Amino acid sequence: MTSLQPRSAVSLAEFTTWRVGGPAQWLVEPCSIEETSIWLDWAKRKGMVCRVIGAGSNLLIHDQGLPGLTLCLRKLQGVQIDQQTGAVEALAGEPIPSLSRRVAQAGLLGLSWAVGIPGTVGGAAVMNAGAQGGCTAEWLESVQVISLQGGEPFRLQRDQLEFGYRHSRLQQDPLLVLSARFRLEPGHDPKELKRITRQNLNHRTTTQPYTQPSCGSVFRNPEPLKAGKLIEDLGLKGTRIGGAEVSTLHANFIVNTGDAKAADIDQLISLVQDRVQDRHNLSLHPEVKRLGFTTSA
Repeated sequence: MTSLQPRSAVSLAEFTTWRVGGPAQWLVEPCSIEETSIWLDWAKRKGMVCRVIGAGSNLLIHDQGLPGLTLCLRKLQGVQIDQQTGAVEALAGEPIPSLSRRVAQAGLLGLSWAVGIPGTVGGAAVMNAGAQGGCTAEWLESVQVISLQGGEPFRLQRDQLEFGYRHSRLQQDPLLVLSARFRLEPGHDPKELKRITRQNLNHRTTTQPYTQPSCGSVFRNPEPLKAGKLIEDLGLKGTRIGGAEVSTLHANFIVNTGDAKAADIDQLISLVQDRVQDRHNLSLHPEVKRLGFTTSA
C-alpha cells in the first residue's frame, strides 16, 4: 500500500518547462514502481482518465487543465550501473542529464549526447530523444512498461518498439514506461567522456535559449532540412503572440517571455506551420505533445 495522497486542483504550470498549463483535477507523484501501479488501479476504479508526465518538457498542457488523474513520474528515480558489462537500468523519472554524467563517470560510452536534454529516461524512450548525432534507440536494450489500465509490468525489447526519428510505438500504445535498460560501451576513460559531455552541454547552452522557459525543439526536422533554418529564413525569429515568442537565438524554440498562456504557444505553433506550409509546401510536425487539446498533433 501507499501513504501517498492525491492532490486536487494543482497548477500544472509548475510541472512543465514552458511554465504554462491549467490545474490537474488530481495529481500524484509516486516514488516507486509499486506506488505507480497502485495509482493506475485507483484511477481505473474511479473511472478516471490517467495521463502521465515526466519532467514536463516537450509538453503543452491546456490552460483549462486536465480532468482525471495526472501521474507525474519525476520522483520515480534510481539507477543501477554495471561498469563491467555496460548494463544500465534507470527508472523512468531519472533525469537524462544526470544519467549522462553518471555513466560518463563510470567510463561508459553512449549517452554523452544526452547531457543537455531537459527530460527523463521515460520520456527519452517514448520520444526516441536525440541530440549531437546520437539517439536513445542506439543504446536502449529494453523498457519495463505497464498498461495505463493497470495490471502487471512487462518488458518490451528494442526491436518491439518500432523506433524511428523522434518516434516509438510508445507514443500510440496506452503504456507507461517504468524503467529503461541501456547497454553502453564499457572501458572508456572517464576524464575523456566527461570532457565530451561538457563540450556537448556547452554547445547546447550557447546555441539554444536555456535562460527562458521553453520545451526544447518544437518541430521535428523534415530531413534533410532543418526546421530551425526554415523558420529563420522566413524572418520569424522574434515573432510573438501574447507572451510566446519564436526565440531570437534559435528559431526552432518557442519561449515563454514571462506571461504566456498555453493558447499563445499553441497559436504561435500554428502560425509557424502555416508560414512554412505556404512558402515551402512542407508540413512541420511538432515534437511537442499536447494534453487537454481537441487534437494531439
